[in-house]
Amino acid sequence: MPFVLKKMYAEKKQRAFLYLINELGYTQREAQRLIAKGRLLIDGKAMTKTTHELQGEFEFISFEPATRGLVPHAIYDEFVVFDKPSGVLIHPQNRNTEYSLIDELKYQFGMDANIAHRIDQETSGLVLCARNKKSERDIKMMFQERDMKKKYLAMVHGEFKRDICVEAPLLRAEDKSAMVRMVVKVNEKGKASKTDFKPLKYFPHANTTLVECSPHTGRQHQIRVHLFHVKHPIVGDPIYGQKELDIIRFLDKEITPRDRIKNSGASRLLLHASELKFELYNQSYNIESNIDFEEICFESMIISK
Repeated sequence: MPFVLKKMYAEKKQRAFLYLINELGYTQREAQRLIAKGRLLIDGKAMTKTTHELQGEFEFISFEPATRGLVPHAIYDEFVVFDKPSGVLIHPQNRNTEYSLIDELKYQFGMDANIAHRIDQETSGLVLCARNKKSERDIKMMFQERDMKKKYLAMVHGEFKRDICVEAPLLRAEDKSAMVRMVVKVNEKGKASKTDFKPLKYFPHANTTLVECSPHTGRQHQIRVHLFHVKHPIVGDPIYGQKELDIIRFLDKEITPRDRIKNSGASRLLLHASELKFELYNQSYNIESNIDFEEICFESMIISK
C-alpha cells in the first residue's frame, strides 16, 4: 500500500510547512497542500492549518509508490505514455487504495513526474504523463487550450448507421433517485459539449457496432452520455442505460460479474482511449494504442460458466 505512516521528530519549534520544506524537500505549495489534506498528525490527530507549529514527535503519512510492472507504451524526454488497463485508477481514491497509475509513474520516473489528464477507471487506453514540473504545466495548458486531439474506440449497442456530430450540453448534478450520487446528464443548463462519432464495423451476431469517438470538449463522462443520448449506450456501461437498482448495486460493489454481463452486455466498460495527437516543443506527435480492442470487447462479452 503506497501510503505509509512514518514517525518523525522536530528538534526545534517551527511551522509545520517549513519542516516539510526544509527536511523532506517539498515545495511550499506541496507542503501546504499535504497539511491541508491531513497528512501530518500530532497525537494521532490531523493538523490541517499550515501556520501551526510543531516540536517533538509527530507522524507523517508519506506516499511511497509501488510498481506492478506496467510497461510504458512510449517514453520521451519530457513525457511518457501508458496504455492503461481497464480497472486501474488514475489516482488513489483514498489512503487505502493499494495501486493506481500514479504509483507506476512515480516509481519508474520519479516524484516530479505527474499525470496530465484523466480517463475513467474502467476506460482503458492511452494516458499522457509529464516527466517534470515544466512539461506538466505545458501539457496541462495544451489540454486546457484544446490543442490535444483525442480519439476513442467504443463498442455500442445496436447498429450505428452513419457519422454524426452530437452537440448536447452536459450538466453534472446530484441524482436524488440514485441515492444522491453524482451523475452527468444532457441538460440545456449544462456546459457546451461536442463529440464526433464514426461507425467502423457492425457485428450482426451481437447487434453491436465499433465506433470511433472524437471529443472536441473534455467533459466528465462526455462520450458515455452522448452515446446514451443517441440511444447507442456503450456495451458494459454500468450506469448510463441501466436500471436504478442495478446502478446502486454496481456503485456499492454488490453486483456479480455474471449479472453485470447480463444487464449491460460486458464485464467492463468497452471504451478505449486509442489515439493522442498533439504538438509539444515544436515537435508533432501521433501516438496510437497497439491494443486489439475488438478482441478485448468480445472476450469481455462472454459469460463464464
